[in-house]
Amino acid sequence: MSPELQRLIQLQNLESTIADARARIAAHPQRLADADARLAEAERVVEGAAQRLKDAQEARRTVEKDAAVYQGRLTKFKDQLSAVKTNREYTAMQHEIETAQKDLGAAEEKVLERMLEIDDLTEEVKRAEAARTVEKKAVDSEKAALATELAAVEKTLAETTAAREGVVASVEPRLMSLFEQVAKVRKGVALSMATRDGLCSICHVRMRPQVFQQVRTNDSVVQCDSCQRILYWVPPPAPTPPPVTIGS
Repeated sequence: MSPELQRLIQLQNLESTIADARARIAAHPQRLADADARLAEAERVVEGAAQRLKDAQEARRTVEKDAAVYQGRLTKFKDQLSAVKTNREYTAMQHEIETAQKDLGAAEEKVLERMLEIDDLTEEVKRAEAARTVEKKAVDSEKAALATELAAVEKTLAETTAAREGVVASVEPRLMSLFEQVAKVRKGVALSMATRDGLCSICHVRMRPQVFQQVRTNDSVVQCDSCQRILYWVPPPAPTPPPVTIGS
C-alpha cells in the first residue's frame, strides 16, 4: 500500500475516533440528566405514596370523629329512653336509637376500610422507599462510571487530536485538501473500503472493473464514482491450511 494511502487511512481512523469522543462528551450532560430523572421519578413515587397514606390517615381520623359523634348520640338516646312517659315517645326514641346505630355501624365500617387501606398504603410506601434506595445506589454508581468514562474519553480526545496533527503534517497539501473536501460533504467519512465483490462499502455502488482493479493495487488515490470517497482495499486473510494428520 502506498504511504499516501496509509496516511489517509490513519487520518480517517483518527478523525472517526475524534468524532466519536466529541459525541460522547456532548452526550455526557444528557446521560447525567437521564440518571437524575430516574432518581427523581423514584422520589416522586415515594412522595405520591406518602401523600396517599397521609390522606388516608386524615380520612380515618374524620370517620373516627363521625363514629364518636354517633356513639355519643346513641348513648344519649339510650339514657333518655328510660325517661319517656308515653308509647309514642318510646317509639320515637327507639327510631332515633336505630338510626344512630345504623349511622354508627356505617361509620365503624368506614373506619375499618380506612385501617385496611392504611395498612396497604404503608406497605406501598415501604416498597417505594426500598425501590428509591436501590435506584439511588444505581444512579450513584452510574454517575461514578460516567465520570470515569468522561475522563478517559477526554484523554483519548486530547491524545488523538495531537496524533492527528502529526499525521496532517505528513499528508501532502493536495491530498489533505481532497480529504477535507470529501469529509465535509460526507459526514466526516472521506474513505471507504472496497468489498470483495467490487462495491463501495458505504454507498454500495459497484465499481467499474478497471477502477476496482486499480483500487486493489493500493498504490494510488482512487475515488468512488458515486460518493467520491477515497477507496482502499483490504486483502482477505490467507486461508488456514488444513491440520496435518499424523498416521498411526
